[in-house]
Amino acid sequence: MTAPNIKKGPSLRKLENDLDVNKTTLHNWKQNRPKLYEFIIESYEHKTALKENIMFLIDQKKKLEERITKEQQKVS
Repeated sequence: MTAPNIKKGPSLRKLENDLDVNKTTLHNWKQNRPKLYEFIIESYEHKTALKENIMFLIDQKKKLEERITKEQQKVS
């Protein structure tokens, strides 16, 4: 039997650096302001998805540019 797949957000160290707050503040937010903490975690998940999509689009752009270059060379 395997452990359930639990969503994990970014590490406290990453949050600490990105938000310029200390771990105590993060723990306080998690305890006293759970909606704020949840919003921050969800934002990081969206950020990851957006980054993956952007990387995919950049890759597609490069492939299209290569294809255009090859077609231009054929015509020349």
